[in-house]
Amino acid sequence: MSAAAALAGTAAVPLEQVAPDAVELIRAFRERGAAGFQDLPLADSRAAYELGCAANGVPSEPMERVEDLYCPVDGGAIRLRHYLPRDPGTGTGRAVVLFLHGGGWVIGSLQTHDRLCRRLAAVSGLDVVAVDYRLAPEHPFPTPLEDCRAALGFVRAQAAGRGWDPHRVVVAGDSAGGNLATVLATDPGCAVEGTTLLGQLLLYPVANLLQESPSYARITEGFPLTADSMRWFRNLYLPDGDAAGDLRVSPGLRSAAELARLGAPPAFVVTVGLDPLADEGIEYAGLLARAGVPVEHHHLPRHAHGLFTSAGRIPTGARLLDRAAAWAAILAS
Repeated sequence: MSAAAALAGTAAVPLEQVAPDAVELIRAFRERGAAGFQDLPLADSRAAYELGCAANGVPSEPMERVEDLYCPVDGGAIRLRHYLPRDPGTGTGRAVVLFLHGGGWVIGSLQTHDRLCRRLAAVSGLDVVAVDYRLAPEHPFPTPLEDCRAALGFVRAQAAGRGWDPHRVVVAGDSAGGNLATVLATDPGCAVEGTTLLGQLLLYPVANLLQESPSYARITEGFPLTADSMRWFRNLYLPDGDAAGDLRVSPGLRSAAELARLGAPPAFVVTVGLDPLADEGIEYAGLLARAGVPVEHHHLPRHAHGLFTSAGRIPTGARLLDRAAAWAAILAS
């Protein structure tokens, strides 16, 4: 048991409380020693995440075209990946899903979420543009967020030539990517002139780094993402701890009245119970609803963080990913 678990007076959630279609992955993780991302050297954590997503992700969907693009930032460029689904339609005006990968702003890449993005594009019929934003600790806050805003600007700039409609953009992401997506959707300083965000697709998002919700105390052992993992990610992303109260870091600190005034777009939110982020995600979905924002919220009490990057092994994740894609397609229609 870790020191955090001992202080909380808890141990790992029993496997009997894990959903049947996820229990074998969690069992195997525990049998391998249950090392969290924070327990490994940074390079090893990044490599382990790449391997895990490759082993457990959904099958790779064929696309009409997959193309890497380059978005200018700070005198250099970040890479974007454009997924053009089969039968996307012709001419101008195609909607775009701007996808921001998870990994605590520290790990993750275009490759870790390649198959997830392919599935979103295939099921929704929408173009997907994934963002390879720069990672902490080499590039702490606000660089990852600024890169994502630059990518939104790139979509606007490239729209006419690529047949995109910059007024029909859905921002999407899982975990830290969900955090970046909802900040783009709600922070006036992140708005890009000439674009309109139709919706925010948030898969177990980080909503509040200023305070630890009760689910931090519940999930301390036995899962790839625990309270200690989140503290490690937070410290690398925010070397200035005071930044945790910045609304560009913790969008859940906004009031319902403020979100209503800002015109936050419709949201699709997924939360999972075996996740230190569970309670803040539930609270954020409720906050959006109180602001009058249309919200489709799915809560899975017996599944763990990482459901969607493990959706090739967990059927519930694949089904819910397809539901998310259908929601984006309806929103963009």
